[in-house]
Amino acid sequence: MECAQPPLGEDSSVLLIVDDYPENLLSMRALLQRQDWQVMTASSGVEALNLLLEHDIDLVLLDVQMPDMDGFEVARLMRGSQRTRLTPIIFLTANEQSQDAVIKGYASGAVDYLFKPFDPQILKPKVQALLEHQRNRRALQRLSQDLEAARAFNASVLDNAAEGILVVDENGCIRFANPSTCRLLNATAEHLQDMPFLDFLQKPHIPEWIDSDIHNAYRRGETWRLHDAVLRTAPGQQVSVALSCAPLPSEQKAMVVTLQDMSVVRHLHQQLEYQAVTDPLTGLLNRRGFYQTAENLLMRSERLESNWVLLYLDLDGFKRVNDSLGHDAGDRVLRWVSEQLKACLRPFDILARLGGDEFTALLDLEFPEQAAKIAEKLIERVAICQQIEGMDVALGASIGIATYPDCGANLDGLLRASDIAMYEAKRAGRQQYRFYDHEMNGRARSRLMLEESVRSAIENRDFNMVYQPQVSIVDGRIRGFEALLRWQHPSVGDVPPGLFLPLLEEARLISRLGSWIYHRSAAQRKVWERLFADDLVLGVSLSSTQFGMPNLVTELRQVLERHALKPRQLEVEVTEDALMRNPEETRKQLRLLRHLGVRVALDDFGSGPCSLTHLRDLELDTLKLDRHLIARLPGSPRDAALAASVIDLCTQLGLRVIAEGVETHEQYRWLQAHGCEYVQGFLVARPLMAEDTNAFATPFDWSAVQA
Repeated sequence: MECAQPPLGEDSSVLLIVDDYPENLLSMRALLQRQDWQVMTASSGVEALNLLLEHDIDLVLLDVQMPDMDGFEVARLMRGSQRTRLTPIIFLTANEQSQDAVIKGYASGAVDYLFKPFDPQILKPKVQALLEHQRNRRALQRLSQDLEAARAFNASVLDNAAEGILVVDENGCIRFANPSTCRLLNATAEHLQDMPFLDFLQKPHIPEWIDSDIHNAYRRGETWRLHDAVLRTAPGQQVSVALSCAPLPSEQKAMVVTLQDMSVVRHLHQQLEYQAVTDPLTGLLNRRGFYQTAENLLMRSERLESNWVLLYLDLDGFKRVNDSLGHDAGDRVLRWVSEQLKACLRPFDILARLGGDEFTALLDLEFPEQAAKIAEKLIERVAICQQIEGMDVALGASIGIATYPDCGANLDGLLRASDIAMYEAKRAGRQQYRFYDHEMNGRARSRLMLEESVRSAIENRDFNMVYQPQVSIVDGRIRGFEALLRWQHPSVGDVPPGLFLPLLEEARLISRLGSWIYHRSAAQRKVWERLFADDLVLGVSLSSTQFGMPNLVTELRQVLERHALKPRQLEVEVTEDALMRNPEETRKQLRLLRHLGVRVALDDFGSGPCSLTHLRDLELDTLKLDRHLIARLPGSPRDAALAASVIDLCTQLGLRVIAEGVETHEQYRWLQAHGCEYVQGFLVARPLMAEDTNAFATPFDWSAVQA
């Protein structure tokens, strides 16, 4: 039976399943079918090899026992081919389960050897991990090819650049000259090599390199430019050039010198430049010229005390002029408007026609509010009734105003903001001005939408709590549970915490959920009294915003009293970042929490710039090793040394240590060997619904997860 192969998507990972039983192929395809995975099948070794020659396969799931050619032979042939020698292979077998067969499989180049029937919960993560590895390998391969192509491209650019390019070392000697430089100076690259650059520079006259402006600019890390330099060619002729000397990175101890022959193109260049940046109808700057000028000014304003304001003006009623009197009349109106605008503004203000009947002006004002008066003046001036071809023409102007950098960090942002404000002026009745309102930007709308979604989620009970157990590494006894927030959106389903928690924190909306989280978790802790010991601890994570709330302790006290909980049954988890924001307030808040009697845990230790002094100086009960640190154990000697030192220090300081994100037996054994008390992670259990936590009423059986 031959299965039709699905079309291959450009970004899909490709799996090849090889098995001589059609029912196995169908079941495996159904198991591994995913939107970003393309599953191909082959019923024999020969068919599999043909597919491997035709397609880029990322992973092969290979049956061992097949007629004509077994899986070992297929693997051997794959490893002998340059095309497939790195393709990962997983052997799947129901019969070949002896140790010799397993050893033979690995010797054939397999990355894994699984027995049928296999656990899909084990196979799929293995497949996913191998596919991700293969994607990374292919991406690295493509990157290497891209780098080589870029290297060749850069060499081609240097060889074909119209401008002369030199590399001059810090002593003033030429180390490299491209072909354009050789043609310009009428000399070979070999002749120019190691020659003093000053031997060819006739104007300006520089007697000594070490004291020259070029060398001084190089030492300051600045670019030195001269538009009217003169070089002497090897035969002794003169050539006028524009000269630019820019320092290379310090380790190069050199500068790049560009030379542009200006003897022929200077005048033409000036003409073209003027035409390129000027609107031919009005004589104002065009869009390109405005961008060039304005961007330079905004860049300089970062160093200078400037209050830049951008006005965006659109004419009201101009379309009526064009339609009734023709485009020639429309052009005369635009020229007249440009004259009115110039008459209202200062000579050094930047005025441009962006196109059609749209004008813009960039002003440096003492106070941004002064733009309102200027806008009123412009509107009044443009609104003057005039006669064109015997007809009275009445125009108007709507103006949007945006300030830098409040309304936009660059020119594009300013133009967008002022355009929005201008349309607000039009909607308000035209011939008006409007400042850009920050509530109009997308970020503000997103925040409002998020706020509304959170409010609705609480009212509709879209939020829920799950609980992840913390168990003893010695005897499996439950120490407690960490309460974790989850969002079940009615339309999009489960929203990942990594997506909504930062948004809630950024919009400072997490505090609105705080009270609900505390009471929901505390109520669950009360229910657990029937199943668990009195010393069971409930952990609740606090964001930086929540930890900094002045009423935090008061609210926690109310929660404890309402649900009749003992303070030591509650543990608040705080990140190091939250503790470092305001050290004085942190110490005050910790003292209040200590006085209340709740436990305090330092969460995610090792994820950032961790400081051991916090363990010594702050009143803490528990330290939680970050899951990213645990993920690197025991493979990373440095991380292992750090984790071992922290565990030992906490033991001496009387702090309990909980390792987060424990997922492998190797991590468990390492933590056990180095005295870690408790673990939390997928090796024990994923976050559980409240009704599923009953299983931990009895000690966790570590032997059941031993490798």
